[in-house]
Parts: sequence; structure tokens; C-alpha cells
Amino acid sequence: MTPNDPDEWLDRSVKAIERAPLGPVVRRSGRVERVSDGVAMVSGLPEARAGERLVFEGGQSGFVHVLDEDTLAAVLLDDIAGVAQGDAVTGTGDVMRVPVGPELLGRIVDPLGRPLDGLGPIAASAKHPVERPAPAIIDRAAVVEPMQTGTLVVDALFALGRGQRELIVGDRATGKTTLALDTILNQKDGDVTSVYVAIGQKTSSVERVIETLRRNGALARTIVVVAGPSTPPGMQWLAPFAGMTMAEELRDTGGHALIVLDDLTRHAASHRELALLTRQTPGREAYPGDVFYLHARLLERAARLSDKLGSGTLTALPVAETDAGNLAAFIPTNLISITDGQIVLDTKLFNRGQKPAVDVGTSVSRVGGKTQAHSLRDAAESMRLDYAQFLELEIFTRFGGMPDTRVKAQLARGRAVRAVLAQVQHAPLRLADEVALVLAVQAGLLDGLEPAQIDALRDALPGALDASSLSGADFSAKLSEGLHDQILQCVKGLLPEPSK
Repeated sequence: MTPNDPDEWLDRSVKAIERAPLGPVVRRSGRVERVSDGVAMVSGLPEARAGERLVFEGGQSGFVHVLDEDTLAAVLLDDIAGVAQGDAVTGTGDVMRVPVGPELLGRIVDPLGRPLDGLGPIAASAKHPVERPAPAIIDRAAVVEPMQTGTLVVDALFALGRGQRELIVGDRATGKTTLALDTILNQKDGDVTSVYVAIGQKTSSVERVIETLRRNGALARTIVVVAGPSTPPGMQWLAPFAGMTMAEELRDTGGHALIVLDDLTRHAASHRELALLTRQTPGREAYPGDVFYLHARLLERAARLSDKLGSGTLTALPVAETDAGNLAAFIPTNLISITDGQIVLDTKLFNRGQKPAVDVGTSVSRVGGKTQAHSLRDAAESMRLDYAQFLELEIFTRFGGMPDTRVKAQLARGRAVRAVLAQVQHAPLRLADEVALVLAVQAGLLDGLEPAQIDALRDALPGALDASSLSGADFSAKLSEGLHDQILQCVKGLLPEPSK
């Protein structure tokens, strides 16, 4: 019998039919009534539920955003040009899902998990819903482990913990993204994997972030989710939820994750845009009434899990933008009340050259010193109070008068603290370096030094500590009073000779 024998062909066809699944298939289909600005009004899907994934006739995808009595408002996630009035819309019966797993590390994807880096498809291990309930109280544990940012002003004065939600807020171009990015860079050699979500950011800004991650060797341990300004508003709305789902998978498998949401002010603007397009009732500043719940249900998903669930942690650093330093605006106020503290960046400090431009008076970490590394907590015990007193005293002495010797010494110490807290971007400090700098400034070794001299000391310190075996992975464990003295001796060896 030849390969083209009709009997052989018939035999193969019969076997294929026998293997084919047979049975009724239910398809729920509706029609597009009108479409504009990334939103389609659809009729004929009475059983659709909120958040359900829809497929349009041309293959475009979307999800149900608002349910009315006769129609539903579907948010499009693809180009609107291919969707027209009268097109068929099919309900999938499932919610929006994104790929998760370690396969996404080192990749740049859109909010649907589709690659944007030209490195080929991603063979993800699973797909999870973009919106998931936050861990219950009984499934959580106390936040006690430190999350080292590598930025001295944060680690010494406003310690963060793994599982915390800390807002980074400030005016445009004050270093918010840089502060969050330095935190990601500080995790490249640790056990924390990172997710960076760019929401409506300029393409050039996102490219700079990706290049910084790649140049510093942190991209391999980072997932970058990008929803650019030219993408549909639905993609920008979906981005932080998709990024949170990807980060949750890293936590739920027993690991530690950090997510940066840059920024939620733009996310709130996309939510307002969709709400106005779907004719929801506008409220304060035209935001719908559920904008608080929108960010609350997002950020509540960051937590430390109990020992029973693997003790994984997910730390969130949401970013928000203010106008003219107005922290009382609607969205910043909402986010401050949701998060566990805020790092406030001040435009005046930034323009004076104090970078990071952290406002010590209005910044706070509500988790407290329990999460701070013990060695750094002991060294910086009174540093924040002393620095706050110096700032007030400096303002007072500007009005004239000759301060006495004690006040002059206090001013010299405060200026040294300010110089130590200044830091070059994308150069995070190790814990040992931070402890050495704090010990030196608290001991008065840096009083009277010029900022340039303190910068030189900061640059030379890591090498000197390594050469003296005063650093390393076991630094916190071996730190003792004797080691304090050794560190101070090491710092003294780097100080410039006193002028005669």
C-alpha cells in the first residue's frame, strides 16, 4: 500500500475524528454599540462580570470595566482602529491574567506579559489573575526584617522593612525615580528580586531606567513592566495590577520581592479618564468615588507572609507626584493614608544641591526602628533628632548675632551630618559603609570638614573597610564595641591631615 493510498488516508482521518473532543460548546456573543477613546460599549452579554476578559472580532482584547442594565463598558487593551460598531464580541468567562514566574526576570514586558525587548517569547510557568485578594490578617506576619535601600538618609533615619509599603512623593524632577531605582540596584547581590512598573512615563525616561539597570548588573534580577504614554488608557490602568501579580508569585514561592510603581498619580489619571469616558459620576477633582479603593486594594497586596506560608515578603514603593509641594492634594493624601509612611522629596533642597532631597521634617516610616539593622540603629540612635535641631538652629542663626562655642559646635556637627547624607545617584552604600559614616559623624570626626572632603572619604571608605576585614556578609553578626573602635580608627586613617 503506497503512502498516498486512499485507504490509508481514510484510516488516518477516522482515527483523527475519534480523538477529537465532541460535545456542546457554549459561546456568549455580543455586539459593539459604539467605540471611542479606548472604550467600547457592548450589548448582548448579560452574564458578563466585572473584570471579565473579552475578545473582539478582530482579535483585540479588553475587559469589562462598568456594568449597566443593558450594556457594559469594555476597556480596550489593543489598538482601537480595528474595532468598529457592529463587531462581534465574545465573553471568555475568565478574568484578565498575566504570565508569572522566574522566566520573566531580566525581561521587559507590557502589562499583558508580552515581550517588548525583542528577545523572543516568554515560556512562563503559569498565568495568574491581575486582580487577586490581599493576604488575610491571619496569613501575615510582623514586618521585622530590614529592607536596605543603600541610601543613607533613608536607612539611617527612616528604616524600611520587608513587606512594608512606603510612598515616595514629591514634585516633578526631584529624584523620586532615582531613589526607587537605587533601592533596586542595592538588591542585585542579595536575595530580593525586583519589579519596576512604568505607568505613563516618557519613553526616554524608561530607556534611561533600563540602561541604568543593565549597566549596573541589576536587570537580570528585575522584571520591567512598561505602559507608555502612547498606549491605551486601559493598559496604563492594568499595569500596576499586572506588576503586583508578577511580584506576588516571587513572594508566594518563599522569596522576597520589591515592586516600584512609577507612578500612581498617572495611574489615578488613567482611572479618572476611563471613569469619565464611561460616564461614572465624578467627585473631588473629577476622580470617581472608588479611586481610594482602587489603590487600597492594590497596595494591600504587599505584605510579609506567615511562617506557615513560607515567610515570603513583598515590599512596595509607590511613587506619587505633587504640584508645588502640595501634600494635601487628593491623590497624595489618599496614598499617604494607605501606606506605612512616606519619603518626601523637597524642590528647594534639590535646587540647593542636597541630593537625595529628602525632607527630614515631613518624612516618616510608621513601621519604626524594629525593621532597622541593629548595627545602624545603635549608631544612628539620636541622629535624626540632632539633625532636626540643627536645621531649626541654622535658620535662627541667620538673623544675626554671634553664636557661642556650644552652638558653633552644634552647627559644625549638623553641617557634617548634612554632607554625609548627601549621596551620588546610582551608587548605593553597603551596610558596613553606612555604619562607618554614621559612627564617624556621631563621634565628631567629620566636624569642620568640607563637603568635598567628606565625598572623598565616602569614596575611599569601602576599600579601606575591605582591606581591614571590617565588612562582608557577616558584618552585622560580628559587630561589637571593639569593632566600633576599629571602624573609627579606619576612618581616622582616611581623614585629611589637619592644617597647621
